[in-house]
Amino acid sequence: MSELLKIDNVTKKYGRFKALDNVTLTLQSGKIVGLLGPNGSGKTTLIKIINGLLKDYQGNILVDGNPIGVESRKIISYLPDENYFQDWMYIKDVLNIFSDLYQDFQKDNCLELMKRFNLEPNMKIKSLSKGMKEKFQLCLVMSRKAKLYILDEPIAGVDPAAREVILDVILNNYDEDALVLISTHLISDLETIFDEVVFLKEGKVVLHQETEQLRHERKQSIDEAFREVFRC
Repeated sequence: MSELLKIDNVTKKYGRFKALDNVTLTLQSGKIVGLLGPNGSGKTTLIKIINGLLKDYQGNILVDGNPIGVESRKIISYLPDENYFQDWMYIKDVLNIFSDLYQDFQKDNCLELMKRFNLEPNMKIKSLSKGMKEKFQLCLVMSRKAKLYILDEPIAGVDPAAREVILDVILNNYDEDALVLISTHLISDLETIFDEVVFLKEGKVVLHQETEQLRHERKQSIDEAFREVFRC
């Protein structure tokens, strides 16, 4: 294992408000890490900075030794919490775009994953439900041979019956040397796959721990520990 994501003293301000306050964090390859916190804790801001979507922050971030930029974006596969397709597109159009954009995109693998969700290339994006769109985006993101996968609320719009399949897709479609960072509010549904968790509160890291150690020390599930730390 190696240091895949290194965040040093990162602060992001909007006027006087600090969305991130001196965040320092090191995450290793070969791990699935839960990025957890209530609304307004800074999760989305941090994710967008890592993906190069937000600028004007203080501090430094390295992704596999690369500063945020062209080289880091090549090795990050990002699942946003909103839809990034146009309604007029067909699934096959998006597959072609991903094939052109990303050298590490494995189209055949994506088509196999799509079968699990009854998704077909000739379907129009406009005809898909919110949950189906999320499943399709997950198929795309997990079909890249990336070093860092960032999944923002991957099961938020998905019915409970499909969540187990989605967890299986995540677990079985990333390289063992990659890092998977998952932001979610549905902790009880996802905590079984986390190797580590990071709790963010008011822009600060208040806990970063291996899940087994946390469960052992607190005699609690991750969800229970979260509720206690944040008094939800």
